[in-house]
Amino acid sequence: MSKKQDQTLQGVPYLSLQREYQELRDEWMQAIDGAGASGAFILGPNVRAFEEEAAAYVGAKHAIAVASGTDALVLSLRALGIGPGDEVITTPFTFFATAEAVSLVGAIPVFADVEIGSFNIDPASVEMRITDKTRAILPVHIFGNPADMTRLDAIAKDHGLHLIEDAAQAFGAEHNGQRAGSMSDCGCFSFYPTKVLGCYGDGGLITTRSDEVKARLLQLRNHGATKPFIHLEAGYNSRLDEIQAALLRIKLRDIEKAITARQQVASWYDQALSGLDLVTPVPTMNGRHAYNLYTIRHPRRDALREQLNACRIGNSQCYPQPLHLQEVYADLGYKAGDLPVVEALCHETLSLPIFPDLSREQVAYVCEQIKKLEAGL
Repeated sequence: MSKKQDQTLQGVPYLSLQREYQELRDEWMQAIDGAGASGAFILGPNVRAFEEEAAAYVGAKHAIAVASGTDALVLSLRALGIGPGDEVITTPFTFFATAEAVSLVGAIPVFADVEIGSFNIDPASVEMRITDKTRAILPVHIFGNPADMTRLDAIAKDHGLHLIEDAAQAFGAEHNGQRAGSMSDCGCFSFYPTKVLGCYGDGGLITTRSDEVKARLLQLRNHGATKPFIHLEAGYNSRLDEIQAALLRIKLRDIEKAITARQQVASWYDQALSGLDLVTPVPTMNGRHAYNLYTIRHPRRDALREQLNACRIGNSQCYPQPLHLQEVYADLGYKAGDLPVVEALCHETLSLPIFPDLSREQVAYVCEQIKKLEAGL
C-alpha cells in the first residue's frame, strides 16, 4: 500500500493548512521578526502595502484593512449612512454575519430568495422586496460563486440604492471579467483562515471606488478619530495587525496558483460525481468560481453525511437553517414556506473537503463513499 493510499484510508480532513504553513513558515517567521525589530505592530508598513496590493488585484480604487470580515460589513454600512429604520435586502443563505451586520447598525435585514442553481440571491426576488425604506442591496458571493452583479447593479441604479458585496468567501472570483469587490460601493472580504485568501487569525478588508467612503472608513476603523485624540464620532477598534498583513502579502503573491488548485480539485469532483443522483456546484454564467467551498445538493443529505462521518471524511452543512427562520429574527415575521428555494437548499446542501493541497486520491476516496451510498452499500 502506498503512503498516499494509507493516508486516504485514515480519512480526509475538511480543511488542512499544515502543508501550506510549512511552505510559508520561514518567510513568515522572517516577516514576524522584521515587524518586531521595527516596532510597528498595528497599521504599519505591511498593512499599507497590503492595502495597495489588494486594491490593485481586486481592481478597486481603494482598499482599507480592518480586523475581520464582520467588521468590514458593519463599517461599510456605517460609511454609507445606513442605520436605524433603513432596510437592506440580502440573502438568508449565508453565514450569520451578513445579516448580523445589518442589525448591528440598527437597520432591518429583508430577506430575498435565492437561485436554485448558483445558490446566490435572486435579482427578481430582490426587486419584489424594494420599499420606500430600502437603502441597500447586500448580495453574497456564496461559496466563492459570484452573484449576478450585472442585474443587481441595474436594480440598484434604477431605485437609487447602495450596492455592497459580501465577498468574504470570494477573493479572486469574477463576474464578466470583473473581480469580486470591484463592482459595488463597497466590497467586504474576510481573511479568516478557512478563506481563499486567509491569514492565521482574523482579518478583513473593504474595497471602494469612493474617496469620501474611504475617508469615512479610515475614521471609523480607528475609534472615529481624524487624528490622535480628536474624535468626530464613535467608531470601532478595527485595525489589521502587521503580522497578519505580512502573511497576507506573502499569500497574495500566489493567490492565482491557489485558486487554480481549488478549481482543479473541483473539476476532479465534477468528473467523479457525474451521473449520480446529486447536483454539483453550478458556476454563475460569465463568472469565475473561486471554490472557497465545494457544495453539492443531495436528496438524502443527512444519510450521506452519516456515511462520510463514518469514514472520517470532513464535511459541513452550509447552511442547516436559513437566516429568515432563525430565532433571532422571529420578530420579523417570516414563516416556513416564505422563501421556498432557500428552505429546500438547507435540507439538501453539503460541503465537501476542498483546499489547494487536497490530492486526487483523497477526492477519489470521498467520491467512492458517495457512490457507495448511491449503490446502497
